[in-house]
Amino acid sequence: MINYLKSEQYRLLRKKSLHLTSLVCLLLISAAGAVLAYFGKSEPSFPYATSTFYYSNVLGGAGLIILIAFIVNISLTGKDTSVLKNTISFGITRMTVYWSKLILTFGYFLLLCIVGLCLLIGIGETVLQTDSGSIRNLMTAVVNMVPIILSAFLLIHTLKLLKIGEVYILVILLGIYGFAGNLLWVLSKKFAFFKTLYEYAPDTLMSRNLLEFMDKTAHIGFPYYLTGGLLAAAAIVIGIVQFSKKPID
Repeated sequence: MINYLKSEQYRLLRKKSLHLTSLVCLLLISAAGAVLAYFGKSEPSFPYATSTFYYSNVLGGAGLIILIAFIVNISLTGKDTSVLKNTISFGITRMTVYWSKLILTFGYFLLLCIVGLCLLIGIGETVLQTDSGSIRNLMTAVVNMVPIILSAFLLIHTLKLLKIGEVYILVILLGIYGFAGNLLWVLSKKFAFFKTLYEYAPDTLMSRNLLEFMDKTAHIGFPYYLTGGLLAAAAIVIGIVQFSKKPID
């Protein structure tokens, strides 16, 4: 597995499009901070040049973060899956392929998130008006986001290795992480059972997380880990079981 990991790492680091995407993400974080700082200095009454508002844009952008996760993951599970048949014919097990690609792509994504978070805090605390407890609230909200984003990454990984089309994957992600709460809310009007499910829907939790951050009442919540954990476990089980049986052509 170590040799395969090294081989995949070499291929990952040679993906220029991946590095370009990472650079664009960091530039967008910087640009957002610079714009808020500029208007804060040029317009004394401008109310949004604060670290809290700046951080809220990231916390409210879970969909964009999941899209970045999608882009990072397909760097090793996109067109490269066309060589899986040759890889397996050389004695590399399917589980080695599954876990190696997951470890490398998630490791890169995690590193990008850490760098982005450090950049975010650096800009928010130096060029914008700081709010008392903003960093603590931000880190609490980020901790709540982690299991939801992780589950999305695992789902993307599994679906790509099962050769599900990218458009279909995006539709599935949008349904689970973007509209599940709204659908469950509508159903709860007729069936009380769906009210409980609505409370645990990913988009419901992410909206609640953002509101609590803005109200400065953010706290680490069990529902985030329950929902994220169940989705992550389902993605891994489906991936291991289905990928081990799926014909490679």
